[in-house]
Amino acid sequence: MSLFKDKVVLITGGTGSLGKVLTRRLLSNPSDTPRRIIIFSRDEAKQHFMRVEYQQKMKATDEIIYRDFERLVEFRIGDIRNYNSVCAALNGVDIVVNAAALKQVPSCEYFPSEAVQTNIGGAENIVRAISQNHLRVETVVGVSTDKACKPVNVMGMTKALQERVFINANIEIPSTRFVCVRYGNVLASRGSVIPLFHEQIKSGGPVTITTNDMTRFLLSLDRAVDTILAALANAQPGEIYVPRVPSSRIVDVAMALIGDRAIKIIVTGIRPGEKVHEILVSHEEAWHTYERGEYYAIKPMLPELWQEESGMEALQKEYSSGDSVLSLMETKELLYNHHLNIDAELKYDGEFLR
Repeated sequence: MSLFKDKVVLITGGTGSLGKVLTRRLLSNPSDTPRRIIIFSRDEAKQHFMRVEYQQKMKATDEIIYRDFERLVEFRIGDIRNYNSVCAALNGVDIVVNAAALKQVPSCEYFPSEAVQTNIGGAENIVRAISQNHLRVETVVGVSTDKACKPVNVMGMTKALQERVFINANIEIPSTRFVCVRYGNVLASRGSVIPLFHEQIKSGGPVTITTNDMTRFLLSLDRAVDTILAALANAQPGEIYVPRVPSSRIVDVAMALIGDRAIKIIVTGIRPGEKVHEILVSHEEAWHTYERGEYYAIKPMLPELWQEESGMEALQKEYSSGDSVLSLMETKELLYNHHLNIDAELKYDGEFLR
C-alpha cells in the first residue's frame, strides 16, 4: 500500500531524534517516496548539521536516500508556537507528523508555561491553521508519550491535552484524519538514560539511578517510526496507537551496561514529576482498547467518533511497564542486539551508529 507517493510530508520538530530517523525511512523506499519532506523546526544549527550530514553521505554513496536528499527535503525555520509560521509551513501539505515538543520532565516541571505553549499551543495552532485556511491536509499524527497516561507531571499533562486537542479536531474538521501515537522511552535518543549511563561508565562511575524499582518501556527509534507508519496506514480518526514493547528495570539496564567493571551504582531518589512505573494504557482506557497486530489501538471516548470493533475483545486491564519485565540477561541481550553495549562505538545525535 502506498502511503507517501507524491505526498508532501511535514515533520514538526524534524531535526530531533525521531524526525531524523523518520526522514531516513521516508527516503529509503523508492516505490513510495514523498514528493517533498519539510523539516520544520526553530533550531537553525540542528537544521544546518542535518543538511551537512546528508550532503557528506551523498558524496560517499549512490543510495537513493542520500542521492535524492537535496531534491526531496526542504528545511524550514519556524516555531510551532507561532500561528503564522505554522500556517505557512502547512500550505500544500498532505501529511503532518507533529514531533515538536518539550519533553524533559524536570524542565517542564520548572517551566510549565513553556511546556503548555509548545505541547498544547502547538497542536492548537495546527488544528486552527487547517480549519481557518481550509487546508486539504489528509492526516495529522500527534506524537505522544506514555507520560500522558494517568499523568503526574507537566510533560505528561500537556501531552495528554495534546492528544485531546487532536482527537476533538476530527469533529471540527472531518475532512482531515487526526490520530496519535503513544510510546515510552526511545533507546539512545537524546536525553535518554542510556547515553547518560555510557558517559558515567566511561568516566569511571558512579552510575546514578533514581530507585531500584523503576521500570521503563524500551523501544528503538525504528520501532517508534514503525508505530507512526502503522497509525498512518490503519488508524481510524481519533485513535491512539500504542506499540507492544518490552520493559526493563532501570537498575538492570545499568548493570547490563556496567558488566564486570568495578563501578558503583548510587540511588539518588526520584526526580520531580517522575513515576516508578510508566503506563501506556490506563484501566479507564482499557475497556475501549483493542489489539491490532503488534499494537494496541485506543479508541476515542467521544461518541461522535466511536466505531464498533467487530468480533474483538477489549484489553480490559492497564498496560504498565511493571507488568512483564525483562530479566537482567534479557536486558543485556536487548541492548546488545541494538548495538548499545558500552563497547560499541556510538554517536548520540538522535540515532546510534556503529
